[in-house]
Amino acid sequence: MERNSGTGRSAEAQAFARLMRELKERSGRSYGALARVLHTSTSTLHRYCGGEALPAEFAVVDRFARACGATPAEAVELHRAWLLADARRRSGAVVEVPVAGEVAAVPEVPGPSTSTSTSAPAPAPRRSGRRLLLAGVAAAAVVALAVGVGLLPRADGGSRAPQAGPTAAATTAGAGGATATGPAVTPTGVPSGAPSSPGPAATGGSSPSISPAPAPLRAAVRSHVWAAGCDHAYLAAAAPSAVPAPPLEADAAAWAAGRGAVHAGTQIVEVTLLGTGPDPVVLEDLEVRVTGRRAPLRWNVFEMSQGCGGGLTPAAFAVNLDAPRPQARPVTGNDEGEKITAPAFPLKVSATEPAVLRVVASSTGCDCDWYLDLRWSGPTGSGTLRLDEAGRPWRVSAATPDRPVYGYTHDRGRWSH
Repeated sequence: MERNSGTGRSAEAQAFARLMRELKERSGRSYGALARVLHTSTSTLHRYCGGEALPAEFAVVDRFARACGATPAEAVELHRAWLLADARRRSGAVVEVPVAGEVAAVPEVPGPSTSTSTSAPAPAPRRSGRRLLLAGVAAAAVVALAVGVGLLPRADGGSRAPQAGPTAAATTAGAGGATATGPAVTPTGVPSGAPSSPGPAATGGSSPSISPAPAPLRAAVRSHVWAAGCDHAYLAAAAPSAVPAPPLEADAAAWAAGRGAVHAGTQIVEVTLLGTGPDPVVLEDLEVRVTGRRAPLRWNVFEMSQGCGGGLTPAAFAVNLDAPRPQARPVTGNDEGEKITAPAFPLKVSATEPAVLRVVASSTGCDCDWYLDLRWSGPTGSGTLRLDEAGRPWRVSAATPDRPVYGYTHDRGRWSH
């Protein structure tokens, strides 16, 4: 069922969709060609341009603007429209961002009086309706875009500066950039006081040496990516009667967290990487680290769609988590019969040229914990960037054939076996 609040049906989302359509039509590029650049399906891009869905990540909007040849001013306008629509989707409230040159009224914070004057200050003008003021967020975004700085913001519209240390912090968000308690983006990497990376017994190999130089990289991670934007399955211990209807892909992280659900059989992770300095950075290799293997979960399987698909299968790195020494192996993609070249290292990124890594990890025999080490080198040195779920490994469990599989019947409003 479509929801007017929390989906792309708001007036802000419609305005954003109109800008996307205008850029797409002017570019002369097909939906299929643009979808390939965005690493999504053609049908998902149709929903974006039709105002029926909203990109969950700023990086998608940025790639779309670049692919359509948007001018800096047009890119700023598109990003500003996305900020409005994304805030509206999250809050359900009317959102206002002042245009350039407009001064927004900010409510005065009560505090102890320091004046002996008896005259009361003139009351600040009030705005009708519930409004969420995003002046600071929009201004920061406009400034960053206007000067051409390639920042990857948090899912709530802010931006996170790179962190110094042996490994750089990668910002992690679910497909919707949300957790069970609300939108949040948490720095990833080994937190202070946490145990170091697993040794040879857990990973199947020795850990690489890490340069003391901070990684000149910023990463945005989506760990709840669905094939074709709709095809995915989760394992959950709850009975079908206690599980709500499948979410949109953008809301999958919060839905799964609320159920304690685990990826069933396959997990797709998408990492967008940008350089943070003036010089390019070379991405050398991805190394797979498996930190735990257990017997597959004996839970129910919930399919997010009972039949969907598209003509696009993006090229990716495939990981078999059941292998003694899992490796990220490049595989070709397909776009309605047209072959998409498999990704290959080394890759080069900079502050203006991002790279997107798509990793498809699967298991048929274990409940696995895993993460990725990305080896990089640049003018300041070399090192490893850890990619994971806010400092914790990702998790995917095999769905054994004897487990009940449920699909949601929308006309009846329930899960059916």
